[in-house]
Amino acid sequence: MKLPKIKGFLPVSMLDWPGKVCSVIFLGGCSFRCPACHNHKLVLAPEDCEDIALSHVTNFLREKSGWVDGVTITGGEPTCHSGLPELVRIFRQLELDVKIDTNGFNPSMLERLIKEKLISAVSMDIKAPLEVNIYSRLAGVDVDLNEIRRSVELLKTSGIRAFFRTTVIPGLVGEQELRSIREELGNSCLYSVQRFRNLDTLDPEFGKIPSLDLEIFDSLQMQFQRKFSDFPRHSIS
Repeated sequence: MKLPKIKGFLPVSMLDWPGKVCSVIFLGGCSFRCPACHNHKLVLAPEDCEDIALSHVTNFLREKSGWVDGVTITGGEPTCHSGLPELVRIFRQLELDVKIDTNGFNPSMLERLIKEKLISAVSMDIKAPLEVNIYSRLAGVDVDLNEIRRSVELLKTSGIRAFFRTTVIPGLVGEQELRSIREELGNSCLYSVQRFRNLDTLDPEFGKIPSLDLEIFDSLQMQFQRKFSDFPRHSIS
């Protein structure tokens, strides 16, 4: 099986995996064309991004053994790659936990990774309420919402740590939309709200959307976000 090519490597992050120090690996290609995407070079032209040798990554991880907790694999969309399980196995052989970032379009790959006990966590973007018109608008392609729902239910019942997140976009995703998403997810899920940045978006028209007022964003975070500290100890697997 051909391994996915690594197109970016962040040696250390304390932000990408809540509660862990991780390295971040970027893969190219994606099933979506989200107009708000900031990693659009990875999405549209991954062949123009320089390949990073897997040995460079694994050597770093060996050197930092005991200090880096795990690896987050992001993109692009990691689950586009049929060789993803083999790549994950390489990091698991280094005794590292692995988290996948996904848009949820490929529940079959997520199910395989979970059943084979290859991953410890998943971060899944929920673009919008699960209504086909707005979801497809924000994904930039026609979306099969049944696949998105299947991914959500799979993660909610998987026993691994699942994080869900939504980007607030003025005029498109606001308080009403966040309320619909939270109702869909239920109250037992870890959920974060992110602020849209109008810089270097895949669709230049999204660069014209004004930034959300910080006071409003803070209010939305307080209302909808569910963090570790919001749950009694041991209430989350």
